[in-house]
Amino acid sequence: MTSEHTQINRMNSQVTQPMRPQSVSEVTQPGHAVVFAPKPVIPTAPPPPIIPSPPVTQAFLPTQVQRRPQRSSHWRWILIGSSLFLLMTCAAVTLAGGVLLLSGILPGVSAGGVALGGLNAERAAQKLAQVWQLQITDGNQSFAVNPAEAGLTLDAATTARYAESAGRSNFIDGLFGTIQVAPVYSLDSATATAFLETLRAQVDRAAISAGVQMVNGQVDATAPVNGRVLDVEATFTRLRDPATLANGTFELAMVEVQPAVMDSTSMLEAARRLLSNPLDIRVYDPLTGDSVYWSVVPEHWGSWLTASPDAASPTGLALTAQDAPVRGFLTQQAASVLDTSRYLNMDEAVSSVLDAVARGSTAPWVRVYHRDRQHVVGNGETITSIAWDYGVPYLYIVQANGGVQSVSAGQTITIPSVDTFLPYPINPDKRIVVSISQQRTWIYEGGQLKWEWLASTGISDSPTWPGIYQIISHEPNAYAGNWDLWMPQFMGVYQPIPGADFTNGFHGFPTRGGNQLLWTNSLGTRVTYGCILLSNDNIQLLYTWAEEGVVVEIQA
Repeated sequence: MTSEHTQINRMNSQVTQPMRPQSVSEVTQPGHAVVFAPKPVIPTAPPPPIIPSPPVTQAFLPTQVQRRPQRSSHWRWILIGSSLFLLMTCAAVTLAGGVLLLSGILPGVSAGGVALGGLNAERAAQKLAQVWQLQITDGNQSFAVNPAEAGLTLDAATTARYAESAGRSNFIDGLFGTIQVAPVYSLDSATATAFLETLRAQVDRAAISAGVQMVNGQVDATAPVNGRVLDVEATFTRLRDPATLANGTFELAMVEVQPAVMDSTSMLEAARRLLSNPLDIRVYDPLTGDSVYWSVVPEHWGSWLTASPDAASPTGLALTAQDAPVRGFLTQQAASVLDTSRYLNMDEAVSSVLDAVARGSTAPWVRVYHRDRQHVVGNGETITSIAWDYGVPYLYIVQANGGVQSVSAGQTITIPSVDTFLPYPINPDKRIVVSISQQRTWIYEGGQLKWEWLASTGISDSPTWPGIYQIISHEPNAYAGNWDLWMPQFMGVYQPIPGADFTNGFHGFPTRGGNQLLWTNSLGTRVTYGCILLSNDNIQLLYTWAEEGVVVEIQA
């Protein structure tokens, strides 16, 4: 059954014309088997075809006709809408660009770093004239400068026209991108060169040679640091090219400089010896004779050390301190310790410290200077009395106040600085003190009293003037023509008349007429014409001991 059913099913699925059943007749003969033979076929009209009903199974359902899918009208409208939007946008942009082209400078256009988009040429020129600056950079720092200081004079109107033209010739960049127009200017060579020379102090960085430093008590070598200096000639050439200013920033031409010493390891032993002590900077005030000390521990000042070439040294190097940290320390200390009437000559003070370190000394000293003072005249005061109280010869006060001959109460006058009378380098370890009231002289060395002597000063009509002075000259035998006196071992101290070749000072017993010895019995009384008299023996000692520059303090 299974085989037959399968064959039928197969036939049902393939045959379009069904088979008709044929009749058979039986012939039976004795002794023979039954045989089924087909009956003769009588020709007749063919019956209508019979279409068998297919079995109701999914496998034999009629195959469905596949239809081509139809596009939705929704997507068609989206495509049409997008196209229309794009066309409208392009039209709007084109229209806007056309309007801008007709009305002014395109949005992306700038000149010399100044944005000019949306402005017409006239307004753009006004803006350029008002806000254009020279933005300078050295690669590490930048700062704004008035172009006129650098010798640049802007042609704002021409620059604005160029900006307008640049947008028209490059529409896409001007509308959507960026166009930088070089400014149009004239350049004054002398002003520009002078400006660049003054710029050096702001941008130059000195090279730092290899040095040493102390860290946690250990002295180690430090690496060298390259310096950078301004190449004035190359920078000036750049300044002449407007294209270098198109974006508003002008880059200086800097040149790297290598330090003189690249390796300081040979100086470590010398540095260890030097850094075994603090750096004690003595600050000496010649007005008062006092000293204070600004001390710096090795861990701090060790970082100031550097090596420099020295042909006289066995290693070819010398150890010294760097200028910048020394200057910074002294400046900070002076600002916090000294009052407004006193100051340091910073170049001189830094040099003093550097020289001491180069000599292997940790005990440098620096000098205090003094500014002019202002005095309000009190009741009953005169120029002479004020000059006596301040210790300044009165003619110097007259000179400092425009030749004034008299003063009145409430008037403010200038008192010249004590430094007026200290023109020579000072020795802080030697000082001579003279007392007019006691008629005595004390000589100090290293803060200790060395000698104490009787002395004689000037009479009332020609007094010795109090003040802070110094030894300014040495003459074996000076002559005073006003009094016909020869003064042995004369040492000048001050000039009572500004600019005049007339000096008061120390000397021994004078002679008159070549043989008359004066005042030998007058020591301790006021007998001179303004000088300070000492015995011949004492003046000989002082003449040899006190070099020019030793401070002389004359007390009233």
